[in-house]
Amino acid sequence: MIRINLLPHREERRRRRETQFVRVSALSGLAGVVLAGGVWFALDRQVNAQQENVDYLKAEIAKLDQQIAEIRRIREETASLLAKKQVVEGLQGNRSEAVQLLDQVLRQLPEGVQLKSLKQTGTRVNVVGIAQSNARVSTFMRNIGASQYLQAPELVEIRATGAEAAGAGRANEFSINFSIKRDTLQPAKGKLP
Repeated sequence: MIRINLLPHREERRRRRETQFVRVSALSGLAGVVLAGGVWFALDRQVNAQQENVDYLKAEIAKLDQQIAEIRRIREETASLLAKKQVVEGLQGNRSEAVQLLDQVLRQLPEGVQLKSLKQTGTRVNVVGIAQSNARVSTFMRNIGASQYLQAPELVEIRATGAEAAGAGRANEFSINFSIKRDTLQPAKGKLP
């Protein structure tokens, strides 16, 4: 016997293909959604991890900025203290300078010369005094020039005054500038030279 299929087999095949296409499309769409969700979830985790890293780095940077500010403050304090220390050391080194200067001026002062004032500005010294004669002023300047502690005497002015010096006739008022040799004017084991 011969079988004849009168059913529309082409339409049945088409319907099966459409059903199969819909199933495959649905599975593909579902797989795409699952894959996209997985990728989104993985990327979201990476973004969150990076954001946590950024937040951590910002917190560490803030800590470092505080430490840098503290270091700057400490450096400024250190510089200030060093400047104060240098000033104190300078004062300590030169504290006996005035005594030594007076001692040296008195050692170089010849007889017949009296000092009215002595003014020191740094290493420069100005002396104003009265002498019985110009020769005594000249001797005073030579003594200063020959001193190992004083140097560069320079006569500013000398003039006759109307007053008389202690029984020797007319007096001459003078003004002399000279310098201190700082390197030699240091105390030797606490003793004056």
